Amino acid sequence: MSKKSPVHRALDAVERIGDRLPDPVFIFAWIIAGLILASVACSALGISVLNPVSGQVIRAESLVSSENLQRLIVDMPKTLTGFAPLGYVLLIMLGAGLAERVGMLSAAIRVLVQIAPARLITPIVILLGLVSNHAADTGFVILLPLAGAAFAAVGRNPIAGIAAAFAGVVGSFAGNPLPGQFDALVLGLTEPAARLIDPSWTANLVGNWYFTAAACAVFVPVGWWVTEAIVEPRLGPWEPAAGQVPHADDITPLESKALKRAGLAALIVILIWAAMALVPNGPLIDAAAQGPERYTPFFKGLVAGFFILFLTSGIAYGTTMGIIRSDRDIVRLAGESMAAMAPYIVLAFAAAHFIAMFTWSNLGAILAIEGAQVLKGTGLPIPAILMGIVLLTAALDMLIGSASAKWAALAPVLVPMLILLGVSPEMTTAAYRMGDSTVNMASPLMPYFGLVLAFCQRWRTDFGVGGLISAMLPYSAALMVAGVLLTGMWAALDLPVGPGAQVHYSLPKIASDAINR
Repeated sequence: MSKKSPVHRALDAVERIGDRLPDPVFIFAWIIAGLILASVACSALGISVLNPVSGQVIRAESLVSSENLQRLIVDMPKTLTGFAPLGYVLLIMLGAGLAERVGMLSAAIRVLVQIAPARLITPIVILLGLVSNHAADTGFVILLPLAGAAFAAVGRNPIAGIAAAFAGVVGSFAGNPLPGQFDALVLGLTEPAARLIDPSWTANLVGNWYFTAAACAVFVPVGWWVTEAIVEPRLGPWEPAAGQVPHADDITPLESKALKRAGLAALIVILIWAAMALVPNGPLIDAAAQGPERYTPFFKGLVAGFFILFLTSGIAYGTTMGIIRSDRDIVRLAGESMAAMAPYIVLAFAAAHFIAMFTWSNLGAILAIEGAQVLKGTGLPIPAILMGIVLLTAALDMLIGSASAKWAALAPVLVPMLILLGVSPEMTTAAYRMGDSTVNMASPLMPYFGLVLAFCQRWRTDFGVGGLISAMLPYSAALMVAGVLLTGMWAALDLPVGPGAQVHYSLPKIASDAINR
């Protein structure tokens, strides 16, 4: 048996450590326990800081005080239902889940894979992976095996197709041409964190749109180059074994008809939504506002818009296919999509209480204000700090695969801290997303890593964990370099992060004076 390289030994160590970690829900339970102890100690020591926005003194509060224990017990239902991402995600998934269960999303992906020109199959597969973010986990479950079949159909190594699709699906957390449910999830977590400093700040679903669209434009050519210059040559030519079918399933005439009707339904919804934002005094514009603020109702209404879009097109597809025959079928399918969200609801319960208790203890605000002063003293420019957040997030990917779990823990510190340095919550969130979208694809702790390995083994039975890691590491390294550079340049050039969202955040004069002191 050959001796393992230092890289393989390091990955083995990370896997052993990661296997010992509990479920993210219980990670939050341990963090909450530590938070309680820290709050008691900090309160006893009389730790306090001056709030640079209000000018008031913020003191550490014990979470075992009578007031906070009463709040924890009495407000427990409100703490869960008031958790901003919960409503955003459940509403969108109520529609997207139905569209997924009737087969509309699967059929749409299959059509796009099959019509792709052979010489452009790689960038199209990567782009589909980036777009698949809108269909929850459909990209992992459906696109990856279809990408393998599409590569095989044109005589290319199917494992290279699976690897390219995998890189695209994971990269979609940071690179996406259109906002969707993940934007609602992470920016929903950003909102309570930002309100530790600015109680008036509200999440903007399209607050990362320009940045994620630019990341998408960068990720496609980078992933294309990695696939055809590094990964595929290393895998070598592919010869189908007996019984392997080198093509994806064809779209049936009925599926084609159903997709056309779904597309028509989606177009009608889009036109109605646009009309409500464009006609004078429409319901999705603020006639009293000026500039980008005029369209604030439109941006805030996009969560409902995506819900209606997915629901309407899903019903059109399902009725044509004969899957939906009555109103009871619609309710049943929507109910099934909500049942699939049960693990997220459990995680949301833990995350909501962590964020709430962090707020009650005042430790988040204290850490943010003190941290902002330390960072300001280092003299590091804002682009360098944001690039550091990308690297920090990427390092944590090796231990915690869940993007929402990591951000729920990091946001209450990073978002207020960077607000006090003049960085917008949207830009901080964008930097976090960039870090989360690179290392995960090469980590054996990634929740879908085993499933991806199984897809690869359909084409090559001796393909193992090391083979998949070595296939994905070039993507991870290349996208990491591209992501860090993009984040730094974006901040340096002060480009808008999304509609109504800038890199810099304007603090009231009292805040600037307090920080300078």
